[in-house]
Amino acid sequence: MNTVLRDPEPRRQRPGQQSKGIPGLKRLAVALALSTALVTTLGTLPASAADTGHMMAQTAARQMRPASFADLAKRLKPAVVYVEAIHKLAAKAEAQGQGEFGLPPFAQNAPFRQFWRRFFGPDADGAFKWPSPPKSGARIAAGSGFFIDASGLIVTNNHVIDDADKIVVRTNDGKRYVAKLVGRDTKTDLALLKISGDHEFPHVSWGDSDRTKVGDWILAIGNPFGLGGTVTAGIVSARGRDIRSGPYDDYLQIDAPINSGNSGGPLFDMNGQVVGINTAIYTPNGGNVGIGFAIPSKIAKSIIIQLKEHGSVVRGWLGVEAQPVTPEIAKSVGLSKPQGSIIVRVLPGSPAAKAGLKQGDVILAFDNKPVVRSRDLPMLVGSATPGHRYETKIWRNGRSIERSVVLAKQSATKMASTTSPKSGTHSLISGMGMTVAALSDETRAAYGISKGVEGVLVVDVTPEGAALEGGIRPGDVIVSIGENAVATPADVRRQLTTAAANKHHAVLFLINRMGAQLYVGLPIPTA
Repeated sequence: MNTVLRDPEPRRQRPGQQSKGIPGLKRLAVALALSTALVTTLGTLPASAADTGHMMAQTAARQMRPASFADLAKRLKPAVVYVEAIHKLAAKAEAQGQGEFGLPPFAQNAPFRQFWRRFFGPDADGAFKWPSPPKSGARIAAGSGFFIDASGLIVTNNHVIDDADKIVVRTNDGKRYVAKLVGRDTKTDLALLKISGDHEFPHVSWGDSDRTKVGDWILAIGNPFGLGGTVTAGIVSARGRDIRSGPYDDYLQIDAPINSGNSGGPLFDMNGQVVGINTAIYTPNGGNVGIGFAIPSKIAKSIIIQLKEHGSVVRGWLGVEAQPVTPEIAKSVGLSKPQGSIIVRVLPGSPAAKAGLKQGDVILAFDNKPVVRSRDLPMLVGSATPGHRYETKIWRNGRSIERSVVLAKQSATKMASTTSPKSGTHSLISGMGMTVAALSDETRAAYGISKGVEGVLVVDVTPEGAALEGGIRPGDVIVSIGENAVATPADVRRQLTTAAANKHHAVLFLINRMGAQLYVGLPIPTA
């Protein structure tokens, strides 16, 4: 993986360009230096001179923008491939001669055929051998990929080849290869393929996505709508995007146009290194609207190494369910600001349970790395090594403490067991704006609450009140307030009264909502 594409042939000289020009990157560096020098001296120049200097600085800044991506695209395109995942019915249709296999999916679309005829003439159908429709249910999923070494290893998205009966790769020179699946990881949507040939394949190297900044130029190459070898450019629009696609979301957001078929294709920086894998787009209308998402190379590279070596990914497992710390929760537990990840549940027998972590603990750091956002935790734990010991910093009872955790190998999680609830009566918690009741067979049946859930049922929430503002809903079950379990409405009142007497401004509710647990911080009622 240390070898990369060779440098392209020498840059051609454009008409009118001086032969003694400074090569690309050096020209940009010089332009930047001149621009900086001019700007720093403007204050000492006369007005007219300053105006002239300002114009020169603007001209230098404009020259820093790439005049063309042509050389970069020419060098990188041979390493990008077209990936076709043939599903069972489609493979059968191909074997029976149902259409010409391999023509891109757009070719089977009638509106596009009309478009094709308009630009290439009425005989375009015969010239391009339009396929006959495949059998009903036949399906070919199409995407992109790229070589990461000369032996034929190809990176793509897992969703491109998921459940495929046959995977075919077409290289930039039009050759067709049947690919072998080396390994896949559904949680990061990555897959590694392998093809074999009698020659070395052009390939690209990984870049460092951590050094990619918002506003940096990027180049995407892929096969949108099966068109093949399509190059688009843009900038990095944002970093660290969570699009709720999985536990390890940390996407780069880009505005380079990517569409269906770009999935699995590479995202390059201006050095021609892969800083991301194009994976998803936000689209209210099915087309590109300038919001795309790419898996950062920092995540992808480590996953691909494991897929190459083991065919699968081994992750660390802590054994907790956690959620973000909101400003209300932070206030409730005594944190000066929202940070970390608050534990909603500790699974029995898990590494967290063995290390003494408890429900309500806020994990502030893992392995000496801060947990700024809740989603930092699964990424830190998932990338750690099972069987190793890691120091974990938690917030408990208003102070910071350390716990040492030996991670296990990630596997199916176990549900925590609970006991049966006690009975009670309805009660209005006026200061909170909600009515609660003890659980009974009738209320469990009415709200679909399982027998394994214990607590106090919320039966009504008033339009005005802290409960509604905090997100409490009818049907929620209050499991505990602070660190104390509640089983009756009287328990709820007692805990709120105690919190008020202790001059707490907010209190932490643990809620069970349709089997999932979450924390809600609510202000203490003043009356």
